[in-house]
Amino acid sequence: MNLKNIITVIGAHAEGEVGRVITGGVIAPRAASMFERRLALEEKQDWLRTLLLSDPRGSVNAAVNLVTPAIAPEADFGMIVIESDDYPPMSGSNLMCTVTAVLESGMLPMQTPITELCVDTPAGLVRVRAECEGGKCRRVSFQNVPAFVMHQNKPVEVQGVGTVMVNVAYGGMIFAIVDAAALGFSLHRSEARSLVEMGERIKLAAAKQLPSVHPENPGIHTINITEFAGPLSMVDGVKTAKNAVVVSPGRLDRSPCGTGSSARMALMHARGELGVGEPFVHTSILDTQFLCQIEAVTQVGSQAAVVPRVSGRAWLTGVSYYGADPEDPFPEGYRLNDTWFAD
Repeated sequence: MNLKNIITVIGAHAEGEVGRVITGGVIAPRAASMFERRLALEEKQDWLRTLLLSDPRGSVNAAVNLVTPAIAPEADFGMIVIESDDYPPMSGSNLMCTVTAVLESGMLPMQTPITELCVDTPAGLVRVRAECEGGKCRRVSFQNVPAFVMHQNKPVEVQGVGTVMVNVAYGGMIFAIVDAAALGFSLHRSEARSLVEMGERIKLAAAKQLPSVHPENPGIHTINITEFAGPLSMVDGVKTAKNAVVVSPGRLDRSPCGTGSSARMALMHARGELGVGEPFVHTSILDTQFLCQIEAVTQVGSQAAVVPRVSGRAWLTGVSYYGADPEDPFPEGYRLNDTWFAD
């Protein structure tokens, strides 16, 4: 095997969403915070993203997560999420994959029946409770960073669509949340490509027309993802709704999306639809579920916010070693729009 780099990756998915976990072969850059480390990784080591996520080693439906030493003294480890086009501050499904990989691989000791962890992310500290049994991580529940509404019910002019009413909320990423039914979608699997096409258009238009900056970290700015929200209903006495989140450059999140669930709960609370401690089930286009609730209300700067909790399951899929042969004509990968969506 003649590879310039040998990178160890544990494969995993959370309720259908692929979130691979880098456990070896990469040294995280020095930094004073995880947010600064994220910026340094993007600026100085972006080859890692293109190597692992573009063809021929990666695929459009994958993300990877770099496990690092924690910077905050109270945290157990650090995590940087790397998606196809971006380094989002937080991701719920990727956190579930990473915690499961860290515990089941023995990187950190597993405690039965509950392993409590603190994960240092670029968005802030995330508290985790992992339900463990028989050497397996059965369920990961996390208290996310505070979520809040940035714009409510604003008109956005979208090319080829017309006027779309958009809500903007932060849950670890900045979401443009739109009513799926109002745009003609039932959130059935067969609509996946159409959802992606419209979602990318809405994201681009909303990012230009609705400036959005985190009140405490100006480095977190700009709408970068669209969430189609299905109708809210009662199922077995619990408020339940479906959603579909479009991840750039154009694919659907297979899971119910942890940061999207957090953003939606913030919007629901602002509308009087979900109270503190009230259970909420968020469902994906694959009909997998995250169990959610608002734990408390809080403030982010002068902004009213909620503290979300999201719970889901992840499974390991294998262990791989990646690298680039010195003679490989595509050491940093390539993309073709037959699978990599381009408007």
